Amino acid sequence: MKVVIIGCGNVATVMGGKIAAAGHSILQVVGRRPEAAAALGREWGAEAVTEWTAIRRDADIYILSISDRAFAELSAVLQLPDRLVVHTAGAVPLMALAGVSRRCGVLYPLQSLRKEIRPFPEFPLLIDARDPDDLTIIETFARSIARQVQRADDAYRLKCHVAAVLVNNFGNFLFTLAHDYCDRERIDFGLLQPIIGETATRLEHYPPRQVQTGPAIRGDAATMQRHLELLAGYPSIKALYELFSAQIAAYFRN
Repeated sequence: MKVVIIGCGNVATVMGGKIAAAGHSILQVVGRRPEAAAALGREWGAEAVTEWTAIRRDADIYILSISDRAFAELSAVLQLPDRLVVHTAGAVPLMALAGVSRRCGVLYPLQSLRKEIRPFPEFPLLIDARDPDDLTIIETFARSIARQVQRADDAYRLKCHVAAVLVNNFGNFLFTLAHDYCDRERIDFGLLQPIIGETATRLEHYPPRQVQTGPAIRGDAATMQRHLELLAGYPSIKALYELFSAQIAAYFRN
């Protein structure tokens, strides 16, 4: 398919890389920063443009990877009547593109994407479209770049987004706090890499509740008290330790 990618951030870079690798033709990359657009254009063999008025009108699909806030005024600067236009956001409704084109859809990668991390990771794609025929087109396109493709309306996609925040964003913040703690206590954070990997690997085979471990689920009050004493100089970590321990104990009591 002939593709125009609008955006130069993490999602646009990773999606564009997957699209190019799948043999599709990226006609243009559109971005506010000329140097970023030019770099991606060179990588994909695409024209780089920075003006909305310079966007070609002959692509098969237009993929918008822009900030959620930018959708509010998008129809004032972009009109692509009768062209298939999709966005890549988890928390933005399908009809946010209705003012741009009647043929609107969604191509949402359910993954944490960073453009500097290569090779690009695999990701599921959640798809939707206003028109059933366009949904079929989007699904065929999606299956050329992802192994897992699932149709998902706004409500389902938003729920997936919530779950992704819990497991990725919140999980990574706990890693951040642990890393800070290790730095201050002169502990090699690398010692935790195997347990981090094992925790994730187990979830490929078991539901999370079946592999919960630790002093909270055992009711080991003595160990938890010793931990809290060590965390006296880390009020934020201590508060989370107490909160999570209480939540784990309550969950597994029930």
